[in-house]
Amino acid sequence: MKISVAKRTSISRKTSTFYFLLSIIFGLFASSLIFAIKGVNPFYAIQRIFQGSFGSIYGLKETITKAIPLILCGIGLVLAFRGKFWNIGAEGQLLMGATLATWVALNLGKNGQPFFVISMMFLSGFVAGGLLGLIPAFLKVKLGINEVISTLMLNYIVANFVQFLVYGSWKGKTQYGFPYTDNFPQSAVIPLIRGSRIHYITLILGVILAIFVYYFINKTKYGYEIRVIGENPDAARYAGINFLKITLIMMFLSGGLAGLAGVGEVAGIHHHLTTPDQISSGYGYTAIIVAWLAKLNPLGAIFSALFFGGILVGGDVIQTSFGFPFATINIFNGLILVFFMLGNFFIEYKIIVRR
Repeated sequence: MKISVAKRTSISRKTSTFYFLLSIIFGLFASSLIFAIKGVNPFYAIQRIFQGSFGSIYGLKETITKAIPLILCGIGLVLAFRGKFWNIGAEGQLLMGATLATWVALNLGKNGQPFFVISMMFLSGFVAGGLLGLIPAFLKVKLGINEVISTLMLNYIVANFVQFLVYGSWKGKTQYGFPYTDNFPQSAVIPLIRGSRIHYITLILGVILAIFVYYFINKTKYGYEIRVIGENPDAARYAGINFLKITLIMMFLSGGLAGLAGVGEVAGIHHHLTTPDQISSGYGYTAIIVAWLAKLNPLGAIFSALFFGGILVGGDVIQTSFGFPFATINIFNGLILVFFMLGNFFIEYKIIVRR
């Protein structure tokens, strides 16, 4: 018996959707085995997770709150992944955006008008995240350094830099020894929807930018060149596409979108800069799964982000209901990604068995 793998020449939308849904179901099933090992009914546990996220007004509000940074980081990663640039650094880019936005808030917010201050915070956060994204882009194109390693290592550098600030020179004099900066003045605080933690300005910005990125990828010259680089690098070189220029543009936008997510977290949720694990619940890493689950479609990333926002909220539920650590939800996310990639494999390839 001989088993071989061959690339599919075509596949129907119905079959593709079937494999996609099957991969999600198997991912949830594999994740549920964690509860079975601990003697908890896995079906009941999954029901509690999604009931806590989508089954109440409070849970839905929290799900949207968690989805906001996932939308921004997710569409940024969609942009990079479409160009086959494996940006694993959205977490660090988010933190860098939060850091520079904090500087703007503390230095310009005291006497500035809210519209001006918040606009400058978003602009500075975008630039900070974008500039951080340029480093691995340059290292890959000019020096051939693997972007997975460089973007991942930058996450740790930025996280420790934030720790250095909040425990050191930026530690707030009014925070009673806690590792926070001073609270932002009111002019630097993003307003919330009443009765929730949804900073609606960031939410609206995320949806608008998802539409913009969709248009940018599919309708513009630079977007076309990004797609060509990702789909056929040899053809891109033959066509004379400037790899350095396109990669720098792509990563500046990708990192900048993650930086905007950091602005929303510090200005909308915390109102000060604090330790990295408090600013981000691993949003930059979860956004990798968001991008892939959306099949690298910026508009699909909105719905994918809502799904994973619900799972993050469900992490709080399993802590309180079953006594599981919050890290259990990371196992959920990882298994869903593994099975999604398997489903994607069967969409692109077929197994041939010959006797």
